[in-house]
Amino acid sequence: MGGYRGGGYIGTRYRGSRGGGRGIVIVIPVILALLVLGLWFGRGLLFPTAAVEETPEPTPIVTPTPEPTPTPEPMREKPEAVKGVYVSGPVAGDPYMDKIIDLIDRTELNAVVIDIKGDEGKVTFRMPEGSTPREIGACVRYISDLPALVEKLREHGIYTIARVVSFKDPTLAEAKPEYMLRKSDGSGVAESGTLYWVNPFEQGVRDYLTEIALAAADAGFDEVQMDYVRFPAGKGTGDLDFGLSAEGKERTDGVTEFLEELRQVLKEKGVWLSADVFGVVITNRSDGAFLGQDYARMGETVDFICPMIYPSHYVAGAFNLDVPDAHPYETIFAALSASQRALSGVDEETRAGVRPWLQAFTATWVTGHITYGGEEIRAQIQATYDAGYTEWILWNAQNNYSDAGLLPAEE
Repeated sequence: MGGYRGGGYIGTRYRGSRGGGRGIVIVIPVILALLVLGLWFGRGLLFPTAAVEETPEPTPIVTPTPEPTPTPEPMREKPEAVKGVYVSGPVAGDPYMDKIIDLIDRTELNAVVIDIKGDEGKVTFRMPEGSTPREIGACVRYISDLPALVEKLREHGIYTIARVVSFKDPTLAEAKPEYMLRKSDGSGVAESGTLYWVNPFEQGVRDYLTEIALAAADAGFDEVQMDYVRFPAGKGTGDLDFGLSAEGKERTDGVTEFLEELRQVLKEKGVWLSADVFGVVITNRSDGAFLGQDYARMGETVDFICPMIYPSHYVAGAFNLDVPDAHPYETIFAALSASQRALSGVDEETRAGVRPWLQAFTATWVTGHITYGGEEIRAQIQATYDAGYTEWILWNAQNNYSDAGLLPAEE
């Protein structure tokens, strides 16, 4: 047998002279040294390691610049004491408006309340394309150019108030039945005839009214006055379903919350907010709760509160007067004295100004009524001053005014 001797291979690698043993001893340490050096200086030559990924540069975090908060516009200039008259939408858009402007120029009057949204829910001017009133067909163009009219009034130094009928709105109720104010049986609520009301707790209703109020502000009005900002009165209006949004709330919450929201929006435009209230709520808290009008609470919610204290609207015996309509001075003085008491608990810094509606019409339907002319109008104005207030507005549904009972304009 050949080739195997003591476990070694027969061949050139392991055969040699006697000096071959020492060569192995020398060579092995050298190889080991080279391996160590290779591992030290060239890591990965014998045992490659995984590639080490470079740490990426951190992406800088860019903080977006916040949109600047719009600076509220300064509040519109207001006369020291507003003395105004009511004007309907059709009259405001008619040449007869020039006669009313002339009356204001000649007398102590300095303001006008113009219908922007009337009792039937019709908006008295053409709102822009895409606006909700335009989409539901609520716009009737009684006033062809509202901004031009407002500008004309401003040129005459007349303070402008936009009257917006609020929750009495058959137009909106028909176009959007989900907004209709309903009884517990699901039927709609109409205070008289088919003039249906909408739900004050419904946010869509509030947004709709705010849209119209802002349009009036953009047209240049100095103030927005919300009328019918209450719940309906009369038979069948006690059992109402206000929906889930009213859960745990009272009627007064529905009215006050809306006015608070609207006031904040109008304040950013520099426009004042006023609200009309029934005269009876000044002295009768239960009636106020039913109508949703808490006089004291509203007195710190709006800029001006406008009680409708027409003598003809009080029943016989009110304020110990046999026929209040026949006693214009006594009725107005008694009502506004009660107003002083009702608002006495409201901080003077936040208390609304009081601007009553006065009667400039003859209430022929009242038993024992008297004819209202200049003397009766002046008596009401004087009663307002004597009760501690300085502002007032005259109401005549036909817009039939004269200078009777009014002082001439100051030179």
